[in-house]
Amino acid sequence: MVAPPVAVATAATTALVTPSSLTCALVPSWQGLRGSLGPARSLQWPKKQQRQCRRKAGGTSVTAQFELKPPPYPLDALEPHMSKETLEYHWGKHHRGYVDNLNKLIAGTELDELSLEDIILATHNKGDLLPPFNQAAQIWNHDFFWESMKPDGGGKPSGELLELINRDFGSFERFIEDLRSAAATQFGSGWAWLAYKANRLDVGNAVNPKPSDEDKRLVVVKGPNAVNPLIWDFSPLLTIDVWEHAYYLDFQNRRADYISIFLEKLVSWEAVSSRLEIAKARAAEREEEEERKKREEEEKTSDGEVEEIYVDNKSDDSETE
Repeated sequence: MVAPPVAVATAATTALVTPSSLTCALVPSWQGLRGSLGPARSLQWPKKQQRQCRRKAGGTSVTAQFELKPPPYPLDALEPHMSKETLEYHWGKHHRGYVDNLNKLIAGTELDELSLEDIILATHNKGDLLPPFNQAAQIWNHDFFWESMKPDGGGKPSGELLELINRDFGSFERFIEDLRSAAATQFGSGWAWLAYKANRLDVGNAVNPKPSDEDKRLVVVKGPNAVNPLIWDFSPLLTIDVWEHAYYLDFQNRRADYISIFLEKLVSWEAVSSRLEIAKARAAEREEEEERKKREEEEKTSDGEVEEIYVDNKSDDSETE
């Protein structure tokens, strides 16, 4: 039985192609750092769940674009703490605008074949590439933000997440105060984050030494505009959006009240725990890869060594006949 044709759309054209004529790169269907874990979990840093398909059609490359991903709950599910109207504007207009703008900015460029994460890393602090960075990072941040919340959320985490919070911040209450302060004191627009830091250095373009056990810690960080912990090679675990459009319809200028409601009524600690598990696995896998490369280099050096033998041909003048 022949499979039906599939329509592949871009902003400029729509082509009708059969599945056999497509070359598609699919990433796993599980949500990775953005949400629940699937049964076949990869240990790699997850890419945005998307399909990129392209074919040659009269010399034209047809590429699937980024799509607006819906929150993992109905738009009214977070009421009364976050209104349906806020979701309609925040997700339906602001988030959608970032997706539409990014697709326009990267169309026909080398960026249109990359994942969101790769676009973020390739364009951060790169001058003319800043507009794609802003749009891509805001898409990623919002996907992550929606999946950081759930109906009837809040409360207190448990298990290893709570243990690490107590270890790295002294107590859960102290952690909440640190995160609350980061969100409240972010000047202007931006984001506050809980992240897993596996690297010793904070400088993004520095060569990091091998992480030690002391480096694998939870940290609270904040960033302006679209900046997120990916640019520092940290693993994000939780975020609070402190752009005004995130809370103004419900809280007007009362950012502190919005932050409190988020932490007490909306945060999904289950999502944070799942992300921590992935972040730790990622760090362990990277260490194993570094060790493997180190062993290979040592083996190459060992195989290339030539044993040098020194022979002293000088006769012993002290001998007498």
